[in-house]
Amino acid sequence: MKLKRLAFNALLRWKEKVNRKPLILRGARQVGKTTIVQSLATTYDQNITLNLEKAKDLLFFEQYNSVQDIKDALFLAYNIKPNKKLKTLLFIDEIQESPQAISLLRYFYEEIPELHVIAAGSLLEFALGEVHKFPVGRIEYMYLHPLNFEEFLMAAGYNLAAKALHQLPPQPSSHNVLMDLFNTYTIIGGMPEVIRTYMENNNVADLPPVYESIWATYKDDIGKYTTNPTERKVLKHIISVAHLYVDQRITFQKFGNSTYGSREVADAFRSLNDAKVIQLIYPSTSISSPILPDIKKSPRMQFLDTGLVNYDLKIQGDLLSYSDLSKAYRGKIIPHIITQELISLQTLSYHKPHFWVREKKQSSAEVDIIINYQDKIIPIEIKSGSYGKLRSLHQFIEATDHPYAIRIYGGVFSVEEHVTPTKKKKFILMNLPYYLGTQIHKYVEYFLSNY
Repeated sequence: MKLKRLAFNALLRWKEKVNRKPLILRGARQVGKTTIVQSLATTYDQNITLNLEKAKDLLFFEQYNSVQDIKDALFLAYNIKPNKKLKTLLFIDEIQESPQAISLLRYFYEEIPELHVIAAGSLLEFALGEVHKFPVGRIEYMYLHPLNFEEFLMAAGYNLAAKALHQLPPQPSSHNVLMDLFNTYTIIGGMPEVIRTYMENNNVADLPPVYESIWATYKDDIGKYTTNPTERKVLKHIISVAHLYVDQRITFQKFGNSTYGSREVADAFRSLNDAKVIQLIYPSTSISSPILPDIKKSPRMQFLDTGLVNYDLKIQGDLLSYSDLSKAYRGKIIPHIITQELISLQTLSYHKPHFWVREKKQSSAEVDIIINYQDKIIPIEIKSGSYGKLRSLHQFIEATDHPYAIRIYGGVFSVEEHVTPTKKKKFILMNLPYYLGTQIHKYVEYFLSNY
């Protein structure tokens, strides 16, 4: 079963470019990079797929230094007759296994532009450090993430629900259905193999072996993140306890009740961040554009996938009984999945969202997410409770020069006028249900254009 991915349309656009460059598809292991390229390959007249973890495929890049020689050898081996009228795709999977192959990508662009070349791999950040002649300006990037909610709906066959997701504003009649489906998505997460397995029997009880397999792969990769035994121990410690700190701000010193120092923990986190397994989301004190992250302040921790977190926390069974997941695991699960949704929208470039903290010392004010729109920074709080608890949002609104704020919550869509309690500043609050996370940029434009 092949899952429909929104990034597939971006691949089709790349295919039709006049000045098309070799494409490197990046992302963590098991997010579906190989599968989406295999789907694209079916749109070509002919294609060649290499996996550089296989010795026989790696040999093409070890035996030849010329891309023309590599192409001739490949066409001969795969019994492909050169024909410029036929579109041919060369897919180089697990390219991180060969710095030489990465270096040669630029020459495919310069010497054989008619050959369409896509490379994919995990842990590429580590492999790129070994590349002496990196093809800057001669390649393109695309990023793939776990499936977001819209992709989950398409994969599960809920086509009408996926269509309802794009109605702006949303129809009240679709709210309960979308909330129920979003709850399911939040519980199981967006890893492709998890979703495939769930779709077979619609049973969460079938999923533990899949989660275990995914975690085992990431843990096995630890040795590739570093050759330093001490850092390997720190990495193992972080992976074993990090789920307990989901969506929380962390300090590196003695992280997870360890004896490890700030520097060694920070280095290990950077490795996990590069591998996209555990990412660090840094705060900003900005109240006007642009958003400037402050890396001196404590970051918030974001996992690759909320379903993996739920499994590690052993709370999936409990979550099945919730009608609103906002209070699950001390209110941490919904902000985590919303952040995951926002990250999933970054396919052509990689930018993590930021959250806001007040500049003033000893202040605990914190807004869950801030995003840029034109010359404004829009604050977004993720809450389930009453309007009156939005204290940090009030502080942001009182400090900034515009009246727009957003709350993501378990209720229906609405737009309300309010006044901050301290400075009595009038502002407009748009309330969005959780399931509209992937539509946030569309709704921000709608909000500021109509109110």
